[in-house]
Amino acid sequence: MKILVVEDELKIAEALKRGLEAEGYQVVTAASGEEGFFCLNSEPFDLLLLDRMLPGRDGLEVLTTLRAKGFTLPVLVLTGRDTVEDRVLGLDSGADDYLVKPFAFPELLARIRLLLRRGRHETDKPFTLADLELNFSSHQALRNGQSLELTSREFELLEYLLRHQGHVVSREMLAHDVWKVRERSTPLDNVIDVNIARLRRKVDGPYPLKLIRTIRGVGFMASAEDEHVTPQ
Repeated sequence: MKILVVEDELKIAEALKRGLEAEGYQVVTAASGEEGFFCLNSEPFDLLLLDRMLPGRDGLEVLTTLRAKGFTLPVLVLTGRDTVEDRVLGLDSGADDYLVKPFAFPELLARIRLLLRRGRHETDKPFTLADLELNFSSHQALRNGQSLELTSREFELLEYLLRHQGHVVSREMLAHDVWKVRERSTPLDNVIDVNIARLRRKVDGPYPLKLIRTIRGVGFMASAEDEHVTPQ
């Protein structure tokens, strides 16, 4: 799971990064709302930790803009303000949860786990891309109404690609989030490539519209768009 921390106080940002990485999360930090916007538009994240008091744009202004642009990832607002009015304003602006500083790190972890579980429950709804459908309750994948015979690993891979559809997924992300391995290696890269190739044959083989794509030198993407993509 990848978390974006938008926090302008360097010591706090570094402490959050160290602590969350020790728990197995991937963490990217940003020191301003503008930097946070750039990160969110550059790569997929599973959760956003957003400081309320940021230089330039207030954290709630950042949050309101994110929601207006269609970002649906869970957002946990961190703030030093503890009034009921502030909490209501934060939630009304689109926050999923609100944690007042100073906070105990175990409580932060508990809030994060809860938000990530909620996010996973939302995936009980099928993922769709063009004529491809991935149904979690039945553990079934369909292409043009035809059932695809996927192994458990291939199903996990397809789920991950569809969860991040439209965004590039690197081999490092797959190693960490699907294979649950902290360090990439050449043998694991080869295993990933073989599994992607098998999945692509099953999902895309007989169909003119290719949905699983290789972004050369970067990784893979689930997309129905052909632009800037090199199929393999």
